[in-house]
Amino acid sequence: MTGHIVKSLTDPSFLIALLVSVAVFVTVFTLLPALGGDQLKKRMKSVALERDELRAKQRARLAAQTDRRRKGLREEQSLGMKNIVERLDLKRALVDESTLNKLRLAGFRGQNPLTVFLFFRLVLPFAGFALAAAYVFILGGLAERPNFVKLFVCILVAYAGFYAPVLYVSNRATKRKQSIQKAWPDALDLMLICVESGMSVETAFRRVADEIGAQSVELAEEFVLTNAELSFLQERRQAYENLATRTGLESVKAVTQALIQAERYGTPVGMALRVLANESRDMRMNEAEKKAAALPPKLTVPMILFFLPVLFCVILGPAGIQVSERGVFGDKHNSSE
Repeated sequence: MTGHIVKSLTDPSFLIALLVSVAVFVTVFTLLPALGGDQLKKRMKSVALERDELRAKQRARLAAQTDRRRKGLREEQSLGMKNIVERLDLKRALVDESTLNKLRLAGFRGQNPLTVFLFFRLVLPFAGFALAAAYVFILGGLAERPNFVKLFVCILVAYAGFYAPVLYVSNRATKRKQSIQKAWPDALDLMLICVESGMSVETAFRRVADEIGAQSVELAEEFVLTNAELSFLQERRQAYENLATRTGLESVKAVTQALIQAERYGTPVGMALRVLANESRDMRMNEAEKKAAALPPKLTVPMILFFLPVLFCVILGPAGIQVSERGVFGDKHNSSE
């Protein structure tokens, strides 16, 4: 069987088919973003739907309207997942304030993402255990190991499946924060220009969202949502605090506090935004300098393992070739004598 597999792998027709498959996959993967449409328009449309939901909630404040809002385009969810989560009461067992904050930081809002998150935390451990058991006990994996080790591997895979959704949400939140942090100084500069030109804060948020979307879709989405909350919430302070909570960045929190104080005490908004924009830009520059300073220690091990052996081969290679050639010619000369 092993010889048959080796023969199949060394078959030229099989290798050509494999290379053609890889090329087709790479081509499709490259063209997929272009065929998927404009992601910015989709995210902005989603935020616009959420703004309509906020308007309905603020106008009516009735439980029936809240239920209808949850069944809209933004809150469509599988009835099967919802029934399972509600019957097992997973929200009480697995959800706390920290979990909700992580979902908000990752950009997941509403009940539908929470239901999907809890459903996968319930299903993935059993799916991982079943796959690991099938591989170990049916397909013969780890055949030389005792049954205790095989069972431990299955339990370990189930444990990893239980925490896989948490790792996914954490990774998504980290990438989202990095995207917002990178575009935040430019957004503050644009907001400063809008405010100093005479625009209101709501109009400035909307204008900056349209401009900054090409650089960070996540930040544009947050600005549109904050603009909607400023229009429909009773307290404008709550809208600013929600923006700081959803982003989880200290620089955003400082700007929201400055906006709250400016509206409370009537201080100029432009001066505060100018100072905070400079600070944010300096913080971004400091982060880049830290990464540049940490680069030499990180390159030490790769240089020792990969660069230096090649360098020694390049330097000592010609000398070794000359020594070997002289030795060969010397042996021939002695034999001729």
